Amino acid sequence: MMGQNRARILVLVLAAVVVVAVGNVAAAQAPPAPVTAGDLKRVAGSLQMYVDALPQMAKIQGYGFQRGQAVAINLTIGMYQKTWKFHRDLPATPVFVYGQCPDSATFPGPTIVARHDVPLFVKWENHLPAAHILPWDPTVPTAIPKNGGVPTVVHLHGSAHPPQSDGSAFAWFTVGYREKGPAWTQTTYHYPNLQPPGNLWYHDHALGLTRANLLAGLLGAYVIEKPEVDTPMDLPCDDDDLHLIIADRSFNVDGSLYMNSTGVAPNIHPQWQPEYFGEAITVNGKAWPFLVVHRRRYRLRILNASNARYFNVSLSNGLAFHVVGSDASYLSAPVTVTNLLLSPAEIFDVVVDFSQSPTTEIEILNSAPYPFPTGTAPGPLNGKVMKFVVQPNGPRDPPDNSTVPDHEVPYASITALPPTTMTRYIVMYEYLTPSGQSTHLSINGLRLEDPVTETPKSGTTELWQVINLTGDNHPLHIHLGMFQAVKMQQLVDLQAFTDCMTAVNDAVKCNVGQHAVGPVVPVPEHEKTWKNVVKVPPGFVTSVVVAFKLVDTNQTYPFDTTAEPGYVYHCHILDHEDNAMIRPLKLLP
Repeated sequence: MMGQNRARILVLVLAAVVVVAVGNVAAAQAPPAPVTAGDLKRVAGSLQMYVDALPQMAKIQGYGFQRGQAVAINLTIGMYQKTWKFHRDLPATPVFVYGQCPDSATFPGPTIVARHDVPLFVKWENHLPAAHILPWDPTVPTAIPKNGGVPTVVHLHGSAHPPQSDGSAFAWFTVGYREKGPAWTQTTYHYPNLQPPGNLWYHDHALGLTRANLLAGLLGAYVIEKPEVDTPMDLPCDDDDLHLIIADRSFNVDGSLYMNSTGVAPNIHPQWQPEYFGEAITVNGKAWPFLVVHRRRYRLRILNASNARYFNVSLSNGLAFHVVGSDASYLSAPVTVTNLLLSPAEIFDVVVDFSQSPTTEIEILNSAPYPFPTGTAPGPLNGKVMKFVVQPNGPRDPPDNSTVPDHEVPYASITALPPTTMTRYIVMYEYLTPSGQSTHLSINGLRLEDPVTETPKSGTTELWQVINLTGDNHPLHIHLGMFQAVKMQQLVDLQAFTDCMTAVNDAVKCNVGQHAVGPVVPVPEHEKTWKNVVKVPPGFVTSVVVAFKLVDTNQTYPFDTTAEPGYVYHCHILDHEDNAMIRPLKLLP
């Protein structure tokens, strides 16, 4: 039974055929049998839940002090291959990870804690091997170096920074900068940390390899602190302030990460599949960990770092989440909910008051279908995330003086900014074989390599009408800007509208206003702030206000946003982004 077997690992017999011949003919071995979904479930199901303690990644201070003032510093962070123990009973797993040296590199990478308005300079170094540890597909637009190596480039997700430091998919580089992509310009990235305080994360962004590089482990948390905003809220801090980085993974019997090596339409894309879903749920690099908590408030910064899986998380005893922030911004005021729907790349900043727990053990449960929203319901493995073990406060525990504040920040509302200056239509398509297998996805029927069509003026605010003509919910992510959904309205007579859009690719000519008259779904209160990811439901028009400015001060960016290589926006289901649901974004003066 799942969760009961303490054996080291299930032994899956991979058949081999030995051919015996007369004379000097060598024995030949047949290729190993393909790994099946059943194999992956048996491996994941052999791992007892809640036996590994939840780790917290090391923190790197992203600023120094001189005469009592925070000052800019330089960091060097490398990418390395090493092995990582995802579970007590699983063999060590080869991974790609971030760290200041190989010994300290972790899955996820170290948490970088930056200070508002204090620049940070990071030199990213590639120390990865000559070949990838996971399969990849050269038939999608991909960074392919001529002399081997694993291309990488780092994107600081949610940050406002110059284009040269954005981690363009074309700014990739291999070990020692031996080969570089056409948009590569510099080894050291400049992060001004000028936007409001909040939760960001950093991850790989190499062309066509994002899904494989993140699956291998190239991701980590990043926080911007602003004491004059943070401190008065009296949120839980120090040991009561924790990161939960959730990522689903499947493992082969030898402990290595599983990624499919055959595509859904192999005659078109030999390896690419539209979504990766792992059988095991890891948090901070451990499969189904546990965390001992005391009867006090905890701040949990929850990031969904999965390639494609949505999580609808709740606490098994009904305890509430008090949401104080979403992505890289606080809310206007906390919102109390009993469940949170996290798309890939989405972050929620919550307070949980364990002093109110009616039980001593609490599971984080997941009820999100995969693909979301109409796919398979989660089962006994991916329906569970981790467990809290609630213990009484000890005599040496400091008193819990933390709060859930009544009010937070005034700039979270869209009314804090002037009205929008332009309306754009952003249309999401999926292309299928005659038998219904996905071949690729796109935005506005275009690829990343096609000429730029979104050219907002720096310092302005726009309205994007995002039309989803696919069956999936898509997490839309924009680089540099911040945005928030204000309305989600269902399309009626969807097939007729889709047929017209497929033919002419023009929402106005296809009379979108006559189709966008269905029921309106309210934007959740805990998502009403400036976000880096907006969920776009299928068959809907989602109205999104996009700000190309600093939302807390209503000021323009104090750096040249118009420089090359520009920015991008894309779906953050990584398999979609790689093929080819990503478009360039070029800001004008």
